[in-house]
Amino acid sequence: MRWPRGGTGRWRGRRGTDGATPAVVPSRLSARDLLSEALAGVLQRPARSALTGLGTVLGVGTFVAILGLTATASSQIDGRFNAMTATEVSVRDTAGGGDPQLARQVPNAFPEDADARAGALNGVSAAGVFWPVPLGTTTVRSAPVAGATGERIPVVAASPGMLRAAGLSLGAGRAYDSFHDGRAEQVAVVGSAMAARLGITTLESRPAVFIGDHPFTVIGIADGAERRPDLLLSVVVPRGTAERLWGPPDNAQRAAMLVVTELGAARQVASELPLALRPDHPDWLAPAPPPDPRTLRTAVTSDLDQLFLLLAAICLVIGAVGIANTTLVAVLERTGEIGLRRALGARGRHITAQFLAESAAQGTVGGLVGTTLGTLTVVGVSALRDWTPVMSPLTVAVAPLIGLVTGVLAGLYPAWRASRTQPAEALRR
Repeated sequence: MRWPRGGTGRWRGRRGTDGATPAVVPSRLSARDLLSEALAGVLQRPARSALTGLGTVLGVGTFVAILGLTATASSQIDGRFNAMTATEVSVRDTAGGGDPQLARQVPNAFPEDADARAGALNGVSAAGVFWPVPLGTTTVRSAPVAGATGERIPVVAASPGMLRAAGLSLGAGRAYDSFHDGRAEQVAVVGSAMAARLGITTLESRPAVFIGDHPFTVIGIADGAERRPDLLLSVVVPRGTAERLWGPPDNAQRAAMLVVTELGAARQVASELPLALRPDHPDWLAPAPPPDPRTLRTAVTSDLDQLFLLLAAICLVIGAVGIANTTLVAVLERTGEIGLRRALGARGRHITAQFLAESAAQGTVGGLVGTTLGTLTVVGVSALRDWTPVMSPLTVAVAPLIGLVTGVLAGLYPAWRASRTQPAEALRR
């Protein structure tokens, strides 16, 4: 006869040769019976099964979302590196090097028309010279009263081309140009944070800042910079004005040049800049081409992958613990049922297979739901950020299997414990 509902095998009897002694055929548990019993065990307590699978859903969903978002972010990193890092060349003034006398004779190796010379090279979008003004103990204040308390705010001398190369965006006013630089006009561009510290909120009253005893009319307030964001924390003045008031750059912090190129032209421009700027002494200038973006991109992506995969693994462990705990509780609650099955002929391996199948079913369902939610997360985030979602088919295919493996591993101990239950002891409870 067939096992009753909830049975784990079949017991079939037949009479022996004497017509009275029954022959016992060992119980069997077919794959179909095992699947039906596992589904019945899971669906018998749907709320508990849903909460048990939640850990696997979160773990697998996190795994899929992390790998998808990492791949998507990597493609965005490619574009950022190509658009920013791969188009930037810096040039340092190395005149004098280890010769202090030469350094005093040539305090600034960049010619006055350095912006124009660099801009004439094919592939250059913008270029400008800058250096920090050595002020010592001189402070910056917005009050015209001598001796008033001032702020220790950095002052940067920059050519007009430098403002364009830095991608300075102005929230109010305008940037100075070659006219202000050539006439050494005392004008300044201030970052929005520094303007707030100095009490400058509008340009309608034509505010001024005092660098020491020198007044500078603030003609622009910057609120962003694509490159050299440190300019937003400084007072930026024309190069010609700085040279007239405070002299050339200090030997300890010599001038530098920022050059922005078109994509793919940075290394060629870097090799041409010293000769274009100083044909008489190209060795006084040291260009620094951008680093290979592939190396940096690979390092960043690898770090992100390791960090996020660790977080996904933690979520999977939490899910496995949840399945193991719930399965163990189910074993304790169903001790009588297990004893009855054993008394009717079910072997220990049948009990083990049943509970493993239940935990595997929970893990598989959690893996499928987690894969779906993770994929939707990647698509949703990409849509909000206007990115192109990137998903590996292997990730989507493997994720449900991870849920299955998690469920099986989580059910090993509870299933083993259930198989060790003795029928007589279980029926007494």
